[in-house]
Amino acid sequence: MKTRHLFYFISISLFLSFFNTMPACAQEKTEKKTFTLEDLMPGGTSYSQMRPEMKRFHFEGEECIEGSAEKEQGKLPFKAYTKENNLFVSSADGTEIQVTDEPEGVACGKSVHRNEFGINGGIFWSPEGNLLAFYRMDERMVTDYPQIDYAARFAELRPDKYPMAGMASHVVSIGIFNPVSRETVWLETGNAVDRYFTNVCWSPDETKIYVIELNREQNHSQLVRYDAATGAREAVLIEEKHEKYVEPLHPIVFLPWDNGLFIYQSQRDGFNHLYLYREDGTFVRQLTKGEWVVEDIVGFNPKKKLIIYQSRETSPLCVTTWKTTVGGKRTLLGDKDGVHRVVLSESGSQLLDTYSSPDVPRRVQRVNVVSGKVETLFEAADPWAEYDVPEITVGTVKAADDVTDLYYRLVKPTHFNAEKKYPAVVYVYGGPHAQNVSGGWHWDVRGWDIYMAQLGYVVFTLDNRGSAGRGLEFENCTFRHLGTEEAKDQMEGVILLRSLSYVDGSRIGVHGWSFGGFMTINLMTTYPDVFKVGVAGGPVIDWKYYEVMYGERYMDTPEENPDGYAETSLLGRAGKLKGKLQIIIGGNDDTVVPQHTMAFLRACIDAGSQPDLFIYPAQGHNMVGRDRVHLHQRITQYFEDYLK
Repeated sequence: MKTRHLFYFISISLFLSFFNTMPACAQEKTEKKTFTLEDLMPGGTSYSQMRPEMKRFHFEGEECIEGSAEKEQGKLPFKAYTKENNLFVSSADGTEIQVTDEPEGVACGKSVHRNEFGINGGIFWSPEGNLLAFYRMDERMVTDYPQIDYAARFAELRPDKYPMAGMASHVVSIGIFNPVSRETVWLETGNAVDRYFTNVCWSPDETKIYVIELNREQNHSQLVRYDAATGAREAVLIEEKHEKYVEPLHPIVFLPWDNGLFIYQSQRDGFNHLYLYREDGTFVRQLTKGEWVVEDIVGFNPKKKLIIYQSRETSPLCVTTWKTTVGGKRTLLGDKDGVHRVVLSESGSQLLDTYSSPDVPRRVQRVNVVSGKVETLFEAADPWAEYDVPEITVGTVKAADDVTDLYYRLVKPTHFNAEKKYPAVVYVYGGPHAQNVSGGWHWDVRGWDIYMAQLGYVVFTLDNRGSAGRGLEFENCTFRHLGTEEAKDQMEGVILLRSLSYVDGSRIGVHGWSFGGFMTINLMTTYPDVFKVGVAGGPVIDWKYYEVMYGERYMDTPEENPDGYAETSLLGRAGKLKGKLQIIIGGNDDTVVPQHTMAFLRACIDAGSQPDLFIYPAQGHNMVGRDRVHLHQRITQYFEDYLK
């Protein structure tokens, strides 16, 4: 037995000796590459090569063809566009018609209500292109926010119209223009002050216009039908009220096989679902139901009378595609995992499904809507295959209410050693309409998270209550006190993080942008003994400085909710700042205006605390181009300097 052990020992020694004397090039073949910020950040020189390859397909009729579709010339007889603040229409022969002639401060044909309520444009052609509905927005009563252009030889004032919470907002009306008669009628909405006009939709026969209207409090919505020829207000078809808020995001959609029926989306049962109504507003039935969210309607298969939509039925982290009959029989189309983007063929018989899932960088499939048959057209190779990718895990932790499951993503350091103690960074957003942890490739990990893991950090991200994809109660529990419940939930994640044997609980950092910047400073000043270092980008400091539509939906006005505004303001907490904090903003941020940061700096000076500040001149709310790489170099260096 001793001889056998000696032989084994000599054999292993000889093998190791041989391995150590191998040529360096032979050993290097097994080594993985490391990432740079140029690889991982939009604007980086090698960023596009590090993204999964995208092969495009499109439908021509029912034929699926590889390549991008040629840009179609519009089938409508006219096209509409804005020049500066006025609306124009041109015909196929190039004749240009000026539709409006408004003074400065009034804009036509543009998006209104600061792109809230699902609004992303201000021009709405009727189905056959015979009539044009458009927004008119009068901003003359809105306060100018004094943005400065520092690029000029002598800095120039370039003010923005910015309606802050509780202040005067713009007034919107809706016109209908007839390109043939060149006449415009206006919807008879009544007094439009302190009202929102959203989700504009035409009837299939072009005789009616439908608008979802809200009061300024955003707790009462009405689906209103108007006569397109006269602008007369005909009927209120559907009303919704809620003690907190309602938020319509989708116009009604008529069934192509029965123009007497339309689908209306609502969160009335706690989750966004599809409801069927007759054209006179008579309720027919609820089409989808369950403790999951419908994202939107994709389209229809008129021949089989099928409705195709996307939802989160399989998981709150996944967006998958379904078909349903009017009777409510639902069937999954395509894979149950991942985040899917789909295009429907003209007849509704086929889907082009492009998706990723945790282990799938990108896959394109053709799905037969009727039979469910799936054909894979393309699968991207893993662009990170030769790189040292850290371990990424997803799990759940209970919220501060001790009932709700919250999803988190944890990225371990590259070359992880369980015996070591690592610093950790919490990346946070936490606000409405956003989800950081989802079921895309590598759980939709951020490139910066990978880079920090490579430098030896644990990176932790948690979607607290108040974020997207989980239903109305999950989101609106933060009503009138933004940041309070969110911070409690984030601390439940931190408790989990600090319980891990390999995390150094004395070296916890936090970073976020926008609402996440607000949360960064909120966490650092609410729990000053927990967070050693923070980087807050574009942070909201006091909600009274934020814009009307978003701010008042979640906080009411400062006059209606003075205690809530005082409680959530970070100005009074400036003296509680203990850790190292860097604030980064765009010098011309027109979303979270610089006044937030300036007010906080003044409060810190008065309180004797010492934050750091960096400004990107001429940038807005988000850094773009090469500045984005520079930004993440700066964020990284701050943690390297003060957290390691």
